[in-house]
Amino acid sequence: MRRPVQRHRARLIGLVAAVPLAAAGSVTAATPPAQAAAAAVTASVSVDAGRTLASIPATGVGMNVAVYDGNMNHPSVPGLLKDAGVGMVRYPGGSYADGYHWQTHTVEGGYVAPNTDFDTFMGTVRATGAQPIITADYGSGNPEEAAGWVRYANVTKGYGVKYWEIGNEVYGNGLYGATWETDHHAGKTATTYANNLVQYATAMKAVDPTIKIGAVLTTPGSWPDGITGPGDTMDWNHTVLSIAGPKIDFVIVHHYPIGNSQADLLGKPQAEIPGMAAGLRSLINQYAGSNAPNVGIAVTEANAGAYKDTSPNGLFAPDEYLTWMENGAFTLDWWNLHNGTDCSHVTTVEGATDYDDGGILSSGASCEPPLNTPFPPYYGARMITMLGAPGDRLVHAASSTALLSAHAVRRANGDMSVLLINKDPANAATVTLSYSGFTPSSATPTVYSYLKNATSIGSAATGSATRQTVPAYSIVVVQLHRNG
Repeated sequence: MRRPVQRHRARLIGLVAAVPLAAAGSVTAATPPAQAAAAAVTASVSVDAGRTLASIPATGVGMNVAVYDGNMNHPSVPGLLKDAGVGMVRYPGGSYADGYHWQTHTVEGGYVAPNTDFDTFMGTVRATGAQPIITADYGSGNPEEAAGWVRYANVTKGYGVKYWEIGNEVYGNGLYGATWETDHHAGKTATTYANNLVQYATAMKAVDPTIKIGAVLTTPGSWPDGITGPGDTMDWNHTVLSIAGPKIDFVIVHHYPIGNSQADLLGKPQAEIPGMAAGLRSLINQYAGSNAPNVGIAVTEANAGAYKDTSPNGLFAPDEYLTWMENGAFTLDWWNLHNGTDCSHVTTVEGATDYDDGGILSSGASCEPPLNTPFPPYYGARMITMLGAPGDRLVHAASSTALLSAHAVRRANGDMSVLLINKDPANAATVTLSYSGFTPSSATPTVYSYLKNATSIGSAATGSATRQTVPAYSIVVVQLHRNG
């Protein structure tokens, strides 16, 4: 359930709090610490190279920015995002989007920081080498305003903005009792949203028929999914897709799992995402007609609900990104780049400071590290770049224990990489790997590692293709060459 605080939040990947900025882009040669040699846990991982789950989308690793963040276009940001493999950046920022007027660069009832206008944002996106995804103002805007933005972006400026969401979490407009989302329409029903969505899509595609339009859905299994609101005859998702399904190009959900413990949080990607994705695909198939195979899934906000700037979230981030990609999402956009913090709520989790920030980079608040210091989820996301590149194939990988997540990629040249996440905070894991449809070289593999509370990613030639040690609370990527 989305809480009404979202309007002013800036949820982004939390990274290691004590990292100097210079370390953010570094990959240093490092051997796993001596404690790893005394692994107390064993696990087996099987990789089926012939069972493709999805290709890594160029837009797969995404990020949110918000116009209230005066540092969203800081000169350091493009390099940091590029190093993390970010291929999509969302603007203008969560619930702010439903009060944001792009022509005047103002938000109803909200603060807009200097140098956060659309053109400056596009400069950052282009310097990053990413694509933008824009949330059009549904709550206080209209189809003509949105069509004007498309015209300015793609006709006047030639930016080629492809992805456009119509509103943000519109179901928070009071229909179900919660009112965090601005919505000035006389009707607040799902039926009203769906009919207006069709009008937005028609007006915007009249300007540029090549753009893709996204519809806001409730996340399957999360509030208010399954609830029929007053004035509707079906729940939000069935209502919206029954009316607008043939007119849209992708559906939008958000995912903020709140674990009862660190271990519970780290199990959420595997426990929740496959069922959510299957539910969305079923709805798309039911309502999108012959266009159903072309309708994508976008997770335009995600983050952990707790432990945001510490090791648990660093492990959660790549699991979240990759599991959604494996289940058909073309982007997951982390909330947020910089988020800010309430310094009265600083705590310690697993030996690191948790500022409850939620940003992927430090906002530079008085109690935080210097501006743009990465928090652990940044490194977790960056480890995906060691696993594979856009176009490489995500293939099936299975682990014998819930304490060890496994993801595998078959690269375009036939080589293989395996990402292993050890969720045990105390014990290293000795992992036996086996392969179907792939024969690894006998050469010692290159292994990249992000260790608990580390401030950089290490690399070393270590272990073998069939046996690796993964330190406690760490992420390891094993890069393998094919035999011959």
